Amino acid sequence: MIGRIVTLLVVVGLSATAPAYSEAPAATVCIQCHGGQPGKLGAPVKEWAGSVHQRGGISCHDCHGGDPSDFVNAMSPERGFLGAPEYAQVPEFCGRCHVGVLADYRQSAHGRKVAEGGAQCVVCHGNHAVKEASLDLINERDCSRCHEYGRAAEIRTALAETDARLAAMGGEFERLKRLGITVEVLNAKLFDLRNRFHRVFHSVEVERVRAETGKVQAELALMQAQVDGFGRQSAHRKVWGGLAVGLLVLLGVVLLQVRHTYAEEERRE
Repeated sequence: MIGRIVTLLVVVGLSATAPAYSEAPAATVCIQCHGGQPGKLGAPVKEWAGSVHQRGGISCHDCHGGDPSDFVNAMSPERGFLGAPEYAQVPEFCGRCHVGVLADYRQSAHGRKVAEGGAQCVVCHGNHAVKEASLDLINERDCSRCHEYGRAAEIRTALAETDARLAAMGGEFERLKRLGITVEVLNAKLFDLRNRFHRVFHSVEVERVRAETGKVQAELALMQAQVDGFGRQSAHRKVWGGLAVGLLVLLGVVLLQVRHTYAEEERRE
């Protein structure tokens, strides 16, 4: 009992000096305690700040369990605390949230060899300073830590064009939105398509990547056809709008002329 009281007093004292992160989720006891500690104990909070998890509102307890509101029981197994998984268990650990990615990873060369030291999530994405899935992760410096870069370079090339087209399509939707066109449904489809595309990143087989990117590009082509259709409709509306404005101006001129004529006649009388 005395030990628990001492622990509580220590962590409360440390929490007074814990750094605040303006974009972070609500400061849990995990952040308050570890954020004020030096070295290895404080590193996870410093690495987590600015990560894709932190930006998305994912905090320590979302991955590690435990009680984020109780200093004494924060790391209690009875409260669901898990701690750090073993190397080969990391995919299952992360896959509790990233279900689709886990399925693709298991089928990949990395996933099939994870028990023998094949790359898992942390190797590419980091553990606390988690990086989002992007082409930046496929680079010669990182990939060649484990094998030659050749196959990874082919995969990056196959993905690059589609990645650029997804970004461009997002820009097209923003343009339509500024024109007053409702794009919520299209944005939802693009969001889903982008997520499916990012799952392909975890398949490290060149032919499968090419096949899947082909499917994504086919769907992007259909979206582009819709965007072009909206563009034509907008152009037609502008033409008819211009004609309507022109007719109103002409009508106004005619009415002014008529009024002027009547005024002249009244003065003569």
